[in-house]
Order: sequence, then structure tokens, then C-alpha cells
Amino acid sequence: MATERILIVGLGGLGVPALWALARAGAQWKRLTIVDPDPVELSNLARQVIYRSRDTGTPKVEAAARWLVERFPEVNVERHPIALEASNAARLVAAHDFVIDATDSPAAKFLINDTCIAARTPFVYGGVVGMTGQAMTVIPGETACIRCVFETPPDDNENEIQSCREAGIVGPVAGAIGEMQAEEAIRAWRAQTPLLSGKILTYDASGPARVRIA
Repeated sequence: MATERILIVGLGGLGVPALWALARAGAQWKRLTIVDPDPVELSNLARQVIYRSRDTGTPKVEAAARWLVERFPEVNVERHPIALEASNAARLVAAHDFVIDATDSPAAKFLINDTCIAARTPFVYGGVVGMTGQAMTVIPGETACIRCVFETPPDDNENEIQSCREAGIVGPVAGAIGEMQAEEAIRAWRAQTPLLSGKILTYDASGPARVRIA
């Protein structure tokens, strides 16, 4: 499963550490694509550490690309300041060999899952709520997918989603999950089987840090 073209959807708490880890790996990526519709906000600066105050108001993909060029000029990056939606998901996924789901929207996660399954493109799911994070790599046709585990996405109005938003995320937990997602992409690039293919990793930092793989 050789991987040369990697798509990162979301450049927040998960996507930023994933992007940094991929850049540090030193791979001569044929294409590293970043997708996010949002601008950098002041509240992002504490957790999304590649951004600076000068980036406030700038699209995240533009600020991230500038950061990459300054520190890792050998990395090729393509940027899209848009949301991943039903109208563009198939085209974006089809152009890549591996997808990193760094979104914070259940609807976006299920869209990534369904689009990748249809295109037979491997992807790694990541999610963080409060002090707990999860990651799982899906290999279409070989492993369970997100719908196998969660069945259907909750509605935006459900109490479950409101509770998640109120809980927020802890930056170091998101950083750890993002790094794990990048490592899965790097293993795919090296034509190695991702460690989390068909498995869910749970990282709990509410007490002494615990990692469980099931």
C-alpha cells in the first residue's frame, strides 16, 4: 500500500500536529494536501502551535502553507480553503492515496468514511473530547469502518454533541492523537501495514496517561 499523496482534512487541534509530524518525517511527498475553510482565530494560538498572532484572520491553509515553506521547503503542499462537502469529497479523496480525518464534525467524519470506502482509499480517524482521544485506521475491504463502530452520526441538535462541544479538547491530547494519525500515514507511505488498521486506540489522560488498543 504505497502512499505518495496524503490529504489532511482539518487544520485544528488534530491536523496541526499531524501536519508537523509529516513534515518532520522528511518524506519527499509527491502531494500533501490541506483542506480547511476556517481562518486563524486568536483562541487557536494556544493549542494550534504553528500559528502566530500575525496569522489571525488568515485562512488556516494559507498560514499553514507559509509555515511549511519557511521550515520545510522540500515538502510539496497544495491548499484548499474550503469545507469538505458532498459536492467535492469524491474528487478530493480520489486524488490521494491516504486521508487523515482531523475534523471535529461527526457529519464530516462520516462523509470521509463513506467517500473513502467508495474510493477504496485508506484513512485514519481521529477524535478528541476533553481528556480522551481515539484513533483508528480503516482499510476499505479489509477492516471495519466508522459505520461498523458508530453506525450513524448524531444530529447536531442532540445533547451528545452539545456535551462534546462544552467539554472541549485538551491540546496535548489532540497533539498525541494527531501524531498517531501521522504515523499511520507514514507507515502507509513506507508500504507497511498501519498499526491501527482495524483497531481503536484510546488515549486517556484524565489520570496517569493510559493507552488502550482494542
